[in-house]
Amino acid sequence: MKVTLLSFTPDALTLLLRTKNTRLANDSDPAHWSEEKRQEHLDYMRDTIKSSWEFVDYTFEISGVTRAFTHQLVRTRTGAYAQESQRTVDVSDHEIVEPDFSENIDAEDVWQAAADKSMMAYQSMLALGIPAQDARGILPTNVTTSIIAKFNLRTLSEMAKIRLCTRTQGEHQDVFRKMRHLVVGAHPWALQFLDVHCAATGTCAFPRYGKTSCPIYKHCVPQEVLETFKDAARLAADIERHVAVPVAKDGRTM
Repeated sequence: MKVTLLSFTPDALTLLLRTKNTRLANDSDPAHWSEEKRQEHLDYMRDTIKSSWEFVDYTFEISGVTRAFTHQLVRTRTGAYAQESQRTVDVSDHEIVEPDFSENIDAEDVWQAAADKSMMAYQSMLALGIPAQDARGILPTNVTTSIIAKFNLRTLSEMAKIRLCTRTQGEHQDVFRKMRHLVVGAHPWALQFLDVHCAATGTCAFPRYGKTSCPIYKHCVPQEVLETFKDAARLAADIERHVAVPVAKDGRTM
């Protein structure tokens, strides 16, 4: 697989800080702030309203991945996508990616035989004049494809929580790690926004899975402690009525 960062919002950090400050009627230019002040406001932004994050975009080209993966990827509805069309493109030269059958050689033989047969049938139908849009129906979902995808920083932050999780399909984890590496290469400060759920919150996104299967679950807040907290918070939220009165001070809502 190959992941390329095609484009990204230039001077994104200044834009983030400016859009956040606009909400608070602070007309100083973040481009002229000290690095210390910029970092202070960036740290603040991670824990407040995320609407400003939507101004920063990243566009990726992802190739050599399976259709099974892209079917999952496009379920992120706040992204924009342009994918290679099996309706018009002859994909006879595309690979059918084999899963890891290292622990079951018999399964590998079954897989390879079926994959070879489906591709041969596809090629035969094209030779008989069957349109690609009809012949494609016999191809397995692990045939390779390419896709261009655009996400804003807010969407990427939410994707990181789940797609870096060990419960996510391996191919999806691999792709997202490459995406994160490229984003951080362009904007080193963005690493703070792209954490897996357990690192971002201290809790497990899938505790039933985590408890039995995840190798990093032991680092999360113990489930019994979390459940006690949730019960107490649920009860308090049902009876407490507190009205916040935010006040802007030095470009931040206190």
